[in-house]
This record gives sequence, structure tokens and C-alpha cells, in this order.
Amino acid sequence: MNTRKNFTSRRPRGVTLVLGGVACAVLTGAAVWYDLTYNGGRLVYPIHSYAFEPTDIPMLLAVALDVLYALYLAFLLVRGIREQKECVVKTGRTRRLSPKLGFLGFCGFLGFAGFWTYGALGDLSGFIFFGFFGFFGFFFEGKMSNTLMDERYKENAARAERKALRIGFGIIFLLLIFAGCSGRLTAELVAPILIAGIALTVALTMFLSEYLLYRYDHDDAAAMEEDG
Repeated sequence: MNTRKNFTSRRPRGVTLVLGGVACAVLTGAAVWYDLTYNGGRLVYPIHSYAFEPTDIPMLLAVALDVLYALYLAFLLVRGIREQKECVVKTGRTRRLSPKLGFLGFCGFLGFAGFWTYGALGDLSGFIFFGFFGFFGFFFEGKMSNTLMDERYKENAARAERKALRIGFGIIFLLLIFAGCSGRLTAELVAPILIAGIALTVALTMFLSEYLLYRYDHDDAAAMEEDG
């Protein structure tokens, strides 16, 4: 009964958040159209110096609304993480998580946009999206949702984390060796390789820590069933 009540209470909040995001996107699009049509694109195109004009108000209000919405989402995220940690400490079980969150890992493909942004704008920030591949680990974490964290679970979690970190540090060490020995390569080539490589390494470490924990736990469970 309590679970159903919590689900029904969270669903309206989720719908409100989606509607709020859609409203912010629509208002921002309208502000951009207004600025391009009636304000000469002053706040859309890059400018070297800025002086306020009354026609800038729609765009400024839209940007302020977007910032407030982003801050509200960050507040909800931090509060949710804190509540989940308190629940984990209180119940001794892993946090409740849906395996469907693993689909967020597909956002990692946005990292390939870094090749375009770097070639066209000289911006390397697009490669950071490769780190989102690590969200595929949510699929395995969700499969172990609400699991009792006994001594066997804690030992497997520590072992999985150590192995994932060893692999991650090993790859980063190889990247550093590559960067140090690439005297014939230009900095314009080394920089994107390093950033993309580090982002992919972080994603791999995040994924492996959850995958290895899932595998270790199920291997132990299978061994216990055979012994029994």
C-alpha cells in the first residue's frame, strides 16, 4: 500500500517536471525568435561588449527561467541522493533503482559530436559526453536494487571496485605515456585524444564497478545453490 502511494505521489511530480522543461524550451525558442526577428539577434550572435536595451528583456527573462529550472532540478537531485543514502543506512539495503535508467548510457553517443565541435569551433567539451556511457551500469545496479548488503555483498562490492579502478588507472597511465611519447604529433591531435580517452575511461570504470559486482554476486549465489 505504501509503495503504491509513493508511486502515485511521484508520478504527478514527474509530469510537472516534464511540463516545466517543455515550457522552458518553448519560451526559450520564442525568445530566440523574437531576438532574431525584432532585436537583430543581439543576444543570439556573439558580441564583444554588451549594453542593456529594453528589447533584450524577453531573452533575459527566458535565460533566467532556464537557470532557475536547472537549479531546481539540481536541488531535487541532491535531495533525492541524500534521501536514498539515509534509506540505505537505515535499511541496510541497496538503493531502489530502475534498470531502465541504463538507457541513459546511449547519451554517450553525443560524444561523437565532439569531432564536429572541435573541427568547426575548436571546442573540446563535446568529448566529455563519452562519460555518459558509464550510465549503462545502471542496468546492472537496477537488477540488484533493494539487495541486502551483507558481508558477502560488501566484499564483492569492494573487490569489483578495486578491479574497475585498476583497469581505469591502467588505461589512464597508457594515455599519459602516449601523450608523453607523441613528439611527432601536434597538440591539436593529442588534446582531443586525451580528453576523449579519459572520458571513456571514466565511463568504463563506472560500468565495470556495477557489472563486476553483479557478476560476482550471481556467481556466488550460483555456487551456494550447487553446494546446497
